[in-house]
Amino acid sequence: MRLIFQECSVIFTLVNLVGALSQSFGQKDAINTTIINFNNEKMQITWATSKLFSGKNVSFYYTFEEGKQKSWKTCPTYLLTQGYNTGCLFKTDGYTLAFSIMNTNGSEELFSKRLKSDFYIKPNRPENVTFFWKDDTVTVTCNKPEKGVKCLRLELQYKSKYDKGWQSRTSKCCRVGEQGFDPRKCYSFRVRLKRIVPSCNVVDYSSDWEAETFWMNSTLLDFKNLSCLLYQIQNMYLLISSTIIMETSSSLVVAQPCSLSQSRLAVTHANQATKKQLKQTAGKRPVQLPTVRRRVRGTFNIFRFCFFKVVTFFKGTSPPDVTACS
Repeated sequence: MRLIFQECSVIFTLVNLVGALSQSFGQKDAINTTIINFNNEKMQITWATSKLFSGKNVSFYYTFEEGKQKSWKTCPTYLLTQGYNTGCLFKTDGYTLAFSIMNTNGSEELFSKRLKSDFYIKPNRPENVTFFWKDDTVTVTCNKPEKGVKCLRLELQYKSKYDKGWQSRTSKCCRVGEQGFDPRKCYSFRVRLKRIVPSCNVVDYSSDWEAETFWMNSTLLDFKNLSCLLYQIQNMYLLISSTIIMETSSSLVVAQPCSLSQSRLAVTHANQATKKQLKQTAGKRPVQLPTVRRRVRGTFNIFRFCFFKVVTFFKGTSPPDVTACS
């Protein structure tokens, strides 16, 4: 009984594939078309210009109705290339789609096709991606889509700077895991959803990649905040160095920028202040050695403080090499 059921399932899949790939009759020439059903919500069909309508505009008509009496709709949104219609974007409104490309006034059919729209689905990105770490093992999960979960796979890719390319692991939606991660290395991760081919899709479509993240020893690395902190340290170094190499009566205020652009601006101001003070102190008596020693000692204490700030930023782990994920 099970064998009969499996044979019937295979036959049903083959029938769907033939239906998805079948083209209507009477077309003069084959035209290269690209069909994408975005998460079963919107259809995008694009076509390459051919000898049939080179240098001419065309009209696009479609219907999701079956039977002899179909109600054809005109394309609501055309996609243009150099002023010519080369695609159409419209709402997905059924499983069986038929479309026709005709000349400008609709008097002559140039190309037509009939297909199953759910065989061309491109899923959305995974939502609410979560990483769970235990020792050297990571498990990644995401929200289950409302429809078509059985046709989806969750793909996890990762690499360190020592890997030549991405390592990949794929599992049923919506959970995938991998083990063997070195706590001393920084890893970059990315995930996406894939449609199963050929039982669910006739085209190998995957979602766009979710935003890439960086991890080290089960800790998420926020490189934007780390870069800001490093720029602050650089700014402090320039300002303090300017007081060590010259004797000045004015006091400098250390800026605390919160963005990279502000940090760069602060560094520029520090350089300008240094040049200005060099002009003002030209010809003056050089700084006495004890004064230099005190300022060097102060500079060392400040950098030691900054070092512990970096350590605290990574929640007690050893400060990573900031180029490890580059």
